[in-house]
Amino acid sequence: MHASQGRSAGLGLALASAFAFGGSGVAAKPLIEAGLDPLHVVWLRVTGAALVMLPVAWRHRDLLRRKPALLVGFGLLAVAGVQAFYFASISRIPVGVALLIEYLAPALVLGWVRFVQRRPVTRAAAVGVVLAAGGLACVVQVWSGLSFDLLGLLLALAAACCQVGYFVLSDQGSDEAGQADPLGVIAYGLLIGALVLTVVARPWGMDWALLGGRADMNGSSVPAWLLLGWIVLIATVLAYVTGVISVRRLSPQVAGVVACLEAVIATVLAWVLLGEHLEAPQIIGGAVVLVGAFIAQSSTPKAPASAPVAGSAAGSGAGGAAGSGGDAGGTGTVAEAGDVGGSELSAGRTAP
Repeated sequence: MHASQGRSAGLGLALASAFAFGGSGVAAKPLIEAGLDPLHVVWLRVTGAALVMLPVAWRHRDLLRRKPALLVGFGLLAVAGVQAFYFASISRIPVGVALLIEYLAPALVLGWVRFVQRRPVTRAAAVGVVLAAGGLACVVQVWSGLSFDLLGLLLALAAACCQVGYFVLSDQGSDEAGQADPLGVIAYGLLIGALVLTVVARPWGMDWALLGGRADMNGSSVPAWLLLGWIVLIATVLAYVTGVISVRRLSPQVAGVVACLEAVIATVLAWVLLGEHLEAPQIIGGAVVLVGAFIAQSSTPKAPASAPVAGSAAGSGAGGAAGSGGDAGGTGTVAEAGDVGGSELSAGRTAP
């Protein structure tokens, strides 16, 4: 009875996390179109969330001594990289398309495992990769000569590659003693990401007056500070925390399946709130991408436990992501994604 209740609560938290991460791009795009640089929006998001998570970082300050490489890698890839590339991409292409491209990350992880680490992958996982790639071709309409902004597509792909780095990092040290607490890793990842983005984004040159103004959301005027508050508190802090708790209550595979809904939520919200209408082939292609991601993430490895294979490097990765962060993110990702020092960890998917 208690196990069933815990599983139901975990499912509810995973859905809340997917919704929170999925809404980041919808809230960020009006700010970007109002005049804020995408990097400045990312900096505001990450720095605001880092300040909120500062007490958690202090509580787990021993991680600075025990896992410095993990924290730096998480901050650079899962936080700064995923979200910066994702936010830059949505300034040029629709939110739903950017997030769907970012969901190629599980497929790219399988390529890393198979060709770099030279570990076997399951047949189902390979089928998932093929489906995801074919669906992406429909999303970007390759038959029309890449009518989408090519730079925007490359930026979204870069966000996916940053998520790959996060998934690979997440798989390190899973059998070690002295495992890293996922909340502590997230808190320090946000702090390190904020420091890196401060150097890259140079926020002292930002037009701060824009935050006191209003932004247009498909014809509706919305206070800029309200959108920023949503991005920081809901799409980052709440999304990460609910994602971590949900993965602890569910298996990484189940949480990963729920995380796939993030792309659907982002696309629907962009359709309703931003008026970003996708054509029928793109909707079908997006569904195929999600099906491929589902197969790749939920495929069961056939190797013994001593030699884990990618059914599920991507599976545990996206499971912890239950969002490049994603943005990343992610996201959010960031979003976001597996075992960090043996603990399931929510990705910043894109996230956003």
